[in-house]
Parts: sequence; structure tokens; C-alpha cells
Amino acid sequence: MSTDRRRIVLFDLFGVIARHQRPGALEKMADRCHTSTDAFTTAYWTHRPPYDAGRHTASAYWTDVLNSLSLPADADTIEELRLTDIDSWSRVDDRMVTYVRDLRDRARVALLSNIPADHADAFLAAQPWLHDLDHVAFSGKIGAAKPDPAAFQYSVAALQSAPADLLFVDDREENVRAAQAVGMNGHVFQSQDDLAAALDAWL
Repeated sequence: MSTDRRRIVLFDLFGVIARHQRPGALEKMADRCHTSTDAFTTAYWTHRPPYDAGRHTASAYWTDVLNSLSLPADADTIEELRLTDIDSWSRVDDRMVTYVRDLRDRARVALLSNIPADHADAFLAAQPWLHDLDHVAFSGKIGAAKPDPAAFQYSVAALQSAPADLLFVDDREENVRAAQAVGMNGHVFQSQDDLAAALDAWL
């Protein structure tokens, strides 16, 4: 076990520190494919889980999406969609980034995010503050996506900690419940002020 027994705050990324998908992104990708936004959105999310969990490459994911729309899956289209998709998930909440970085004076800080491997690479390159955290785990890199218990267990092992040492923060209640089921503490994120009060009490 680690000799650093400080408590650990394990953050989700999107909807907590980073913004949700850029408004209009799905419409833009649907237009590129000359299909309806509803049809594209359904295909986009239906095929997403194995991509998020690292079981499908970006090429395999976008091939599945395009094939389900009865569209040709040529390399140029796939790459254009892939880059547009990565950009659509690239925004962060600067105020939350500052809060998370400052929190490291009081606790160990880690990240567990559902994000495909190629998205994770782009995020790491664009957001150098991620390298200052005690640990980062991306679903596409570890082969498990929340709410799969394996995702939480991976973080516990990587941090050489006990589940009770961690407080998991996510904007999705189902993920918080899954973390609690493996023995972590949990907080459903609604605002930074609400989180700060909860962490002040927990730490």
C-alpha cells in the first residue's frame, strides 16, 4: 500500500471539469454525412460503448456508425468525423481546472473518465494540467468504462489505496452509485460550490 494516506478525490471529466459535447457538433457531423441529425445521433451513441471501453478503434467505430446509416466508410470521411468529434469534446471549465489543481494541497487528486483512446491522447496533449494529477485513467486506455466495476477497481489498484479512501465525483448518478457499490464514497456533481462544501466536510 502507498505510504501517502491522504484522502483521494477521484474526478469524472466531462460534465465536471470538462464541458459536455459542443452544441451543434452532432448536427455538423450529420450534415457532413448528408443524413438527419436524429439518425446520426442514434448511430453515434448506439455504437459508442465499445469505442469508449477500448474494444474498438476509432476506425472500427466510425465504420460501424456509417454502415448503420448505409453510408460508405471511406478513410477521408472517417478521419474528418474523428477529428470533428475530438474537437467537440475539447472544452474545459477553467474555474474547475483551477479548483482541482488547488485541491492537491489538501488531498490526492485523480481522474477516471469515459473517453476513447484517441480522444484521451488529444486531451492529454492539449491539457498539460492533467499530467500534474496523481493518476489519470481513461476508459479507452484501461479497457473498462463506467459504470463497470472494473473501471473503479482499476483506479483503486493504481492509486495503491483502499476504496474507502476515495471520494468519486461524477455528474451521473448511476456512476456514483457504481462507485459506492465497490466501497468508495460518492458525490453527484451539480456545481462547484456544492462540491466545495461536500469536500470541506469529507476532508
